[in-house]
Amino acid sequence: MKRRVWIAAVASLVAASGMAHADQVADIQKKGELVVGVLGTDEPLSFIDPKTRELAGYDVDLGKAVAAKLGVKPVFKQITLAARIPELQQGHIDLLAASLTHNKEREAQIDFSLTTFVAGQKVLVKAGSGIKDVADLAGKRVSTAKGSSMEVNIKNAVPTVTVVSFDTSPQALVAMQQGKVAAFVNEDQSLARALVQMGDQRKDYVMLPTSISSEPLALGIKKGEAGLKKVVDDTLRELEAGGKAESMYEHWFGQQSALKLPKRSFKFETDKID
Repeated sequence: MKRRVWIAAVASLVAASGMAHADQVADIQKKGELVVGVLGTDEPLSFIDPKTRELAGYDVDLGKAVAAKLGVKPVFKQITLAARIPELQQGHIDLLAASLTHNKEREAQIDFSLTTFVAGQKVLVKAGSGIKDVADLAGKRVSTAKGSSMEVNIKNAVPTVTVVSFDTSPQALVAMQQGKVAAFVNEDQSLARALVQMGDQRKDYVMLPTSISSEPLALGIKKGEAGLKKVVDDTLRELEAGGKAESMYEHWFGQQSALKLPKRSFKFETDKID
């Protein structure tokens, strides 16, 4: 009899803990804030605005929109690329808005929102390097950010490269500029921003013509949190339907920005990837 009572009590505790875990939306609303993990080093996705000294960017705006939908305050926490998924899994943040590529491997670890951006991954080299395209990197050292999909994709594109990883993309860029590596790999919009920031020195660098990958970016949600995923996806669909998604793209990437990237080729409409 006592054993049956004990088993029932344990079952009740497990059920209760499961219910609490499943109701992350209620937990977020109770504490009154949404903790959003961002990089803060990847302009224009997320960066420290030199004028305001506050975090700004496309990913930051997405985080603010989700917080507004939940009726809570957005709190942004800077994290490294390598720490993104562990920070989310361990509950240190509620939402990832950190230049996050959605791929099949990561689906086993976390859940993803609708696609929020589609980025090409490209390579930047010095103009006088003699490197004309990606295939010329064979046997050479290239830099990129630790924990990024670029580490895998450049090896897939050129198996004989040696990948040298750094904690942040700016550090990886400096390594190429200082001649420690032959090339720097990053998303095309980030490379375009880096060239703009170089000013007159941009003539000394070349972005290779071939993309090593096309990557869907999305917001990251803790595995199994269906309620929060619904709120996030509903927010994104509302941004799309109201025209805000288009205006955000134009502001940070399009003709209103310094990057002048081509017209947006995607919409906030699916969380499916190839």
